[in-house]
Amino acid sequence: MAEQIKMSDENRNQMMWILASASPRRKELLSQIGLPFEVMVSEADENVGENLPPGKLVEKLSHAKASAVSEKLYAVSSIFGKKNEPADRKDKAAGDIHVAQATIGIIGADTVVYHNGKVLGKPKDEEDAFDMLKSLSGDTHSVFTGVTILLPKKEIVFHSETKVTFDTLSDEEIRTYIESGEPMDKAGAYGIQGLAGAFVTHIEGEYANVVGFPIGEFCHRLRILESP
Repeated sequence: MAEQIKMSDENRNQMMWILASASPRRKELLSQIGLPFEVMVSEADENVGENLPPGKLVEKLSHAKASAVSEKLYAVSSIFGKKNEPADRKDKAAGDIHVAQATIGIIGADTVVYHNGKVLGKPKDEEDAFDMLKSLSGDTHSVFTGVTILLPKKEIVFHSETKVTFDTLSDEEIRTYIESGEPMDKAGAYGIQGLAGAFVTHIEGEYANVVGFPIGEFCHRLRILESP
């Protein structure tokens, strides 16, 4: 189990938070809770090359994204070793980095759809999107989002699962939806917050998790942090 720390609302908002994702949906969800943050896109390799259960898979991917941003962020400290840098400037800059490292929280997240023993990420093309949506039609699937929170000397890794049931869709409905362009950048080839909301007849679990970030569970994890 990851180490835990006590974090008040004041301390939480004084931290410099970094979202390691380009997803506009995750950005919007974090903005809703008033958490001050900046976006730094991760360049982590998302091909883990392992046959993992979906919960473990998204945890590993979220950790890879957060770690990649952490390495990129702290790599800047290497400039302080340059011989031509004035000593007083190096000392001041190194101090600034030290302070920054002590107050930075990095958030990584990854979402997949899991159905009939298969992990569905973003579709490769329109036919792939059609096949995904056709398989989800008239059935229940699970959406898994893994979240990693890297704090100074601590880290929290968890995943959230939401079950989603689709109505039975005609091929024409699926094709029309694909023509909208909405499914092409989304896990499972649909966005519940968009046009595909009309396909859903039932959900079990946190709605925001299906959008791409379990904001309720995220806040819960921060709220219950206690001193060791």
